[in-house]
Amino acid sequence: MISEEPRALPRENSATASGNRRRPRALLWAAVGLTGLGFLVALEIAARHYGVPGPIVSQAREAVYAPRSGTVLYASMALMMVVLTWRQRFVALGAAIGIDLVFWLVRSAAGAENMVGSGALWVTLGCAVFALVRRTGAERALLLKGVGLALLLVAGRKTGYTWLLITSKTRPMVLDQYVAAADHALGNPSWVAGRIVEATGPIGHHVLDWVYIQLAVGAVLVALYQLRNVATERRFPAHHLVRTFLVVGLLGPGIYMVFPVVGPILAYGVDGGQWALANLWPHTTPPLGVPQPMPFDEVTPRNCMPSLHTAWATAIFIHSRKGPRALRFLGAFWLVATLGATLGFGYHYGADIISGVVFTLTIEAALRALARGWDRRATLLVVHGTAVFTALLVSYRFLSVEMAGHPWVFGPLLLLATASVVYGYVRTTRLWDRQPGPARVPAQRREPEPELV
Repeated sequence: MISEEPRALPRENSATASGNRRRPRALLWAAVGLTGLGFLVALEIAARHYGVPGPIVSQAREAVYAPRSGTVLYASMALMMVVLTWRQRFVALGAAIGIDLVFWLVRSAAGAENMVGSGALWVTLGCAVFALVRRTGAERALLLKGVGLALLLVAGRKTGYTWLLITSKTRPMVLDQYVAAADHALGNPSWVAGRIVEATGPIGHHVLDWVYIQLAVGAVLVALYQLRNVATERRFPAHHLVRTFLVVGLLGPGIYMVFPVVGPILAYGVDGGQWALANLWPHTTPPLGVPQPMPFDEVTPRNCMPSLHTAWATAIFIHSRKGPRALRFLGAFWLVATLGATLGFGYHYGADIISGVVFTLTIEAALRALARGWDRRATLLVVHGTAVFTALLVSYRFLSVEMAGHPWVFGPLLLLATASVVYGYVRTTRLWDRQPGPARVPAQRREPEPELV
C-alpha cells in the first residue's frame, strides 16, 4: 500500500481559510473607514456653508496655530503611548514638550494666541508615519491602532463642535417647555440643585466646574488603566472605555436634532437674555401651562437631550468598577460631581439625566455583546434599553402636561423605567462575567524585533 501524506494539504487549506476569514474583516474595516471619512467631509462642507471651518480644517490648523484644548491633545497622545515601551514613551513625551516649547516661543514673539498641545499632535502624527515607514506586520498594525485611537478621540471632539453648530443653525425652535413640564414629575431637580450649588459658594462652584470641563481627564485615567497591558500583550482588549465614549459622542448629536433643547439656565434663566421665557432659574419653578415650541437664537447649541455629560460620566463609572479602590472612587466621584454640575449649573433638566443614563447603558450593552459574542440576553437588553429610551422621549413630548399634573404617578414610573434598564444591565453583565463567551485572541506570529522610536 502506498502511504499518503495528508499533512501538507491541510496546512495549505488552513492558511487559505485564515486568509478568507481575514479578508471580510479587512473589507469591513475599510468600509467603516471610508464611511467615517465621508462623514467628516460632509460635516466639513456643512460647516463651510455656515462660514466656519469644519472638523478636518480645525484639526489641521492646530498643528501650527494654538489648539482649542491642549489637555485633549495630550490625553490623546497618552492613549497612543499605551502601545509603546517605557523608553519610547519618554522619548515621545520629551519630543512633544520640546515642540510645544518652540511653538510657544515663536507664537509669543509673533504676538499670537498661545496654548500647548501642538507638540502632542505632531508626535502622534509622527508615530503614524513611523509605523508606515519602519514597522511591518502586527507591530505596524498595533502602532497604527494606537495612533487611530488618539486621532479618533481628537476627531470626535472636533466633530462634536461642528454638530453643535449645526443644531443651532437648523433647529430654530426648541422644546424646553415640554421638558420643563415633564420635570415637574421629578420634582424639578435642576432648580433644587441650582440652589444647593449656590449655597456652597465659590469652592463648590469651582470644583464642579473643573470636573465638568475636564471630563476627558477622568476618562483617560480609566482608559489608561484598562489599556495598561497593551505594550506587553501587543494587543488591545476586546472592549474598553474609549469605544463607548466614541459611540456615545457619535450617536448623541443625532438625538439633539430630533429633540432640540437648550437647558434651564438659558430657557428660564438670565443667560438666555431676550430669548428666555422669564428669569426664573433657580429660585422659582416654571408655572404649569400648555407647553409649545419656542424660538431661540442661532448661536446656542441644542445639546441637552440626552445629557451626554451624564452619559460619559456613567460610562466612566461603569468602566472603573473593575479597577482598584482609588479608580473606583474616582469613577464614583466623577459621576456624582458631573450630575451636580449638569443640574446645579442649569445646563440640564432631570429628564435629560435619566435619558442619558439609559442611553449609555444601552450602548455599553451592545458594545460588550459585540466584543464578547452576541446572545439572547444581549438582544433583550439592547431592545429593552432602546424601547425605554424611545418611550422617555415620546412621553416628554406628548405627555408632559399629564406628567406635570400627576407627579406622584409619572415620577415613580420614570424612575422605575430607568431602574429596569440599570437592573437589566447589572444582571446581564454579571451573568456574562460568570459565563464568559469564546475568547477572540489573535494567533501569535513571530515578528522582527521592533525598532525604538
